[in-house]
Amino acid sequence: MLDAWLDGSFVPMPEARISAFDAGFQHGMGLFETMAGREGRIVRGLEHMERLRRSALELGLCDRLRPEALVDACEATMARNGMKDARVRLTVTGGDMNLLARKAEDLRHDPTILIQVQPPTAYPPGIFEQGIGVRIADAQLNVADPFAGHKTLWYWPRLAALQRAGAAGMHEALWFDVTRALACGCVSNVFVVKDGVLRTPVARGEEPTGDAVRSPVLPGITRAAVLAAAESSGMAVERCRLDVDALLSADEVFLTNASWLVLPVVRIEQHAAGTGTPGEATRALRALVK
Repeated sequence: MLDAWLDGSFVPMPEARISAFDAGFQHGMGLFETMAGREGRIVRGLEHMERLRRSALELGLCDRLRPEALVDACEATMARNGMKDARVRLTVTGGDMNLLARKAEDLRHDPTILIQVQPPTAYPPGIFEQGIGVRIADAQLNVADPFAGHKTLWYWPRLAALQRAGAAGMHEALWFDVTRALACGCVSNVFVVKDGVLRTPVARGEEPTGDAVRSPVLPGITRAAVLAAAESSGMAVERCRLDVDALLSADEVFLTNASWLVLPVVRIEQHAAGTGTPGEATRALRALVK
């Protein structure tokens, strides 16, 4: 039986219970990070936890998260369960909202923090060599939503789009925003390669100075690693607006997240992506980013 880390203590997973008044359960008020654990360490753990801390502060969830301590807790949870390699999920919510049971002068409450570990997700080995197909999501992301671009618990629209993609024989769905700019996947960031240049949509916090349009794109941790690897290898990189024509005319398309790292896309609905096979730049970046 696996143990979870809940608010500073290890408890068996069946006993990892939260209050019925918890803000995450009642209102979806919370953030999460899904990370890869390898050889007992969280891959890019501080980057994940620093992103979480910034989102929690910006959205008013909590101002007391300590990235180093959270990474230590994640790695301790792996060790507690005897796992060198793991899929690690940390969830932080607004905590117990049962204010009727509190004194009026004690309304500041602690967040709920839960860490779960499980074996790494096993993907069919062929998807990284042969690539995947993707669908275009039916809905669009709202550039006026201040919560867009953060990893909040409100994932129902993305999961629904993933289900529709799966029903169509696809592995992921790509989202555009209401201005018709390419944004991201349901659980991934998206890249295109055209004429040797690596391009990716502008993420939250990367908007040009004076731009009134807020990006709804999560600044992915693996995305940042891919951009750094590309720049170090001498590849031209652009963070820019991409429309559907730029997507469909790309020489290569790939997705990134902490679990896949770099995943080639070879089909966009009925269209071939690039040559319909994983491209040279995609393969090179997959070899560089671990």
